[in-house]
Amino acid sequence: MTDEEHYQQGMEVRRAVLGDKHVDRTLSQLTPLNEEFQNFITRYAWGDIWTRPGLERHTRSMITIAMLIALNREAELKMHLRAAFNNGVTRDELKELIMHSALYCGLPAANATMHLAQQVFDEMDAAG
Repeated sequence: MTDEEHYQQGMEVRRAVLGDKHVDRTLSQLTPLNEEFQNFITRYAWGDIWTRPGLERHTRSMITIAMLIALNREAELKMHLRAAFNNGVTRDELKELIMHSALYCGLPAANATMHLAQQVFDEMDAAG
């Protein structure tokens, strides 16, 4: 598969997971500094990794969120908490993931994520 084919496949998955609004906003903010990086993310993360046949997107979302909790990457975590719903993850599953993360990532990380998840849920509820 060519780089362009990986990019197109990645863009399709990226839009399906993150939503057109998020992806369009990101693309509208391309600069000479970040353009190659965004292309790399689309080709590699979304076109190579998220398209692999070994795991469903639901599972990939859960794994990604767990790793972002452990790494304390709030902005990416918030984005993936929202995106998880596009992959069939439920609020109850997210609650259980956060509870489980308290054991392996620590209480402060889980507590911060619980607050962040509530913020995401409130924003989604307000948007309808």
